[in-house]
This record gives sequence, C-alpha cells and structure tokens, in this order.
Amino acid sequence: MRATTPELMYRVFTDAFNTGDLDRMLTLYEADAALVAQPGQVLAGTEQIRAALQGFLALNGRLSMEPGVVVQTGELALASTRWSLAGSGPDGPINLAGTSADVLRRAPDGGWRYVIDQPWGDQMTAA
Repeated sequence: MRATTPELMYRVFTDAFNTGDLDRMLTLYEADAALVAQPGQVLAGTEQIRAALQGFLALNGRLSMEPGVVVQTGELALASTRWSLAGSGPDGPINLAGTSADVLRRAPDGGWRYVIDQPWGDQMTAA
C-alpha cells in the first residue's frame, strides 16, 4: 500500500513499523528529509534516518497512530497525528507518546513522503 493521501501516510507508516519493515518505512521519506529523533535532535538524510528508525524498531514495540489535522496546499501538507509506542528496552518497559507536526510532500509518483518528520511536535525544543 502506498500513501496516496497525507492522511494515509500514518497508516502506511504504522503498518511498516509494526511488521518491522525498515526498508518500507524509508520509502516514506524524501532523500534529504529531516527526522527529529528526540526533542532537540534533528537528523537529516537517509542514513541518519535509517539508524534512528532501527533504534525505534529495536524496542520491539507496537506503534499506534491516530491521524489529526491535515492542511494541504498543492503538493505540500502540514499534518499531525497522536501516536504511542509501547516497547521494551534494556531497563524494562518503555512507553512513548506524542503529537507530531509533520511536513509532507507529494512525489511525482503520487505517493506522499516526509520532508520533516517531527513526532515530538507537542514537545518541541530548539535544536
């Protein structure tokens, strides 16, 4: 399944995450996209994003997302979702949650991709 609308982006990402499909997750990012891996830590480009996503997948958790508001103009969209991730780390259970503030762009193939993936939108700090 492709993310043919900004709203569908979150379902595709969740499915890929919950099946551990890192390569599929990466297809949802532009080559020079930015990911805020944690508040104040901005990563850029495919390799840095791959490493961060591998870290989240290593939590062996379950991700859930509830799409929120989408504001679209042409090929760009500002989108948000409420998300939660329950997993486990070396010190025991881990529960993460937030409300994202993401910038998406429609690619020439009609699929949507992250330009900026900011899952900590409600906890933003200066980078």
